[in-house]
Amino acid sequence: MSIVLVDDQTSIRSLLRNSLIQLGFVNVSGVKNGLEALEHVRNNTVHLIISDFNMPDMDGLALLRAIRSSPSTQKVGFIMLTGHANKNLVQKAISEGVNNFLAKPFTISTLKSRIEAVFGPICGG
Repeated sequence: MSIVLVDDQTSIRSLLRNSLIQLGFVNVSGVKNGLEALEHVRNNTVHLIISDFNMPDMDGLALLRAIRSSPSTQKVGFIMLTGHANKNLVQKAISEGVNNFLAKPFTISTLKSRIEAVFGPICGG
């Protein structure tokens, strides 16, 4: 499974990558904003995007809209990562087709359960 991590904070991308590796995922890329993520998804096969909500240039909600609006990417799994999910954000993301949410800070077991909610049981961890 190919996973793209989208967060403007290098430390969060690193933490996510290390957690995913512990869960057995090896094809993990990281980018710093939604614009870079769109470019990556258009040029590579991607199965899952884990994206922060609050980023410069293109936030997670705008990225989700762009992913869902394109026939070539609309089926890509999308987990929204946020440190301060409010009801309005959650409702907007659900209406745009988000598959799940992951709150910061997170544990490896929580990350695994969010991915499994989208794709079914996974090995590892």
